[in-house]
Amino acid sequence: MRNSLIAKACLSVLLFLGACSTSDTAESDSDAKEQDTAEVTETETIKEENTEDASVVYFTSNISAEGLVNLYETLGWQPEGKVAVKISTGEPPASNYLRPELIGDLVKKVDGTIVECNTAYGGSRASSAMHKQVAEDHGFTAIADFDLLDEDGEVEWPVTGGTRLEKAIVGSHAENYSDWIILSHFKGHAMAGFGGAIKNVGIGMSSASGKVYVHTAGTKTSGSIWYSDQDAWLEALPEMVSAVRDHVGEDHIIYINVMNRLSVDCDCDGHPAEPDIHDIGILASFDPVALDQACVDLVYQAEGNTSLVNRIESLHGIHALEHGEAIGLGSRMYELVNIDD
Repeated sequence: MRNSLIAKACLSVLLFLGACSTSDTAESDSDAKEQDTAEVTETETIKEENTEDASVVYFTSNISAEGLVNLYETLGWQPEGKVAVKISTGEPPASNYLRPELIGDLVKKVDGTIVECNTAYGGSRASSAMHKQVAEDHGFTAIADFDLLDEDGEVEWPVTGGTRLEKAIVGSHAENYSDWIILSHFKGHAMAGFGGAIKNVGIGMSSASGKVYVHTAGTKTSGSIWYSDQDAWLEALPEMVSAVRDHVGEDHIIYINVMNRLSVDCDCDGHPAEPDIHDIGILASFDPVALDQACVDLVYQAEGNTSLVNRIESLHGIHALEHGEAIGLGSRMYELVNIDD
């Protein structure tokens, strides 16, 4: 199903803001980006002749319930069983989580259950009782069933081909779902540089001990999430995602990123900085690496991007995508298809 969609898209593709993206860029593209910000050094655009190997990422500028559903339908994906919609419920009191009025129509369309896991750093979502209250307060229980994946414990899924992790430690309720929509708010992050689809799975689907395990690059399952080896923990993120993909099957999982309220701070921050970048759009793909790469590239092309670009670069955030590509999770090369045209 995925290959046929890519083939079809490559025949009729209308590209948004150029063709494709990876770390290999023509000098002219690099020069153009440097006019927007002196910090643009890590994310650049490849030549069109390589598009046959690219993953398709769909884009709409219509950040609305209708736009989200239209983008989902463009993927042509049909779930076969019980659907989990993985979001971030957002830390109170003022985080930038995706609002129920934006995501509600999509969740209802797939008869989905909104799923989350408890945090490992304290806060208002560290216990099941508190987390359920947050989900209710933020309006999610009004649009769908809500399930804390780790409320009754955890399970381990193997990581194959990783260099940091041997397993993914996920909430045990994850076994109850056959199909997954990874619905992420793209934004900055204080530890990873940015948070998108890979972070939403790699940390968001991990139980509390699994979160410690990923944050510390597989070295422990309890204690502090802070770890001194930045690249090592960034490598652990896509390795955890690869375990999830392999366990559920790549045809049973899709990824959608919403690029609104583009703060440098994550939705785990209850007092995030106000965004400097205007809202951009919604993107979707079968490839989480390509999806997050496309979002990073759009940030680099946006006006007012200095603070978010600095956050990404200061934490070497792009390395998570580099490693994700290296282990076969996805491709940093993509074709961005604007469905608005």
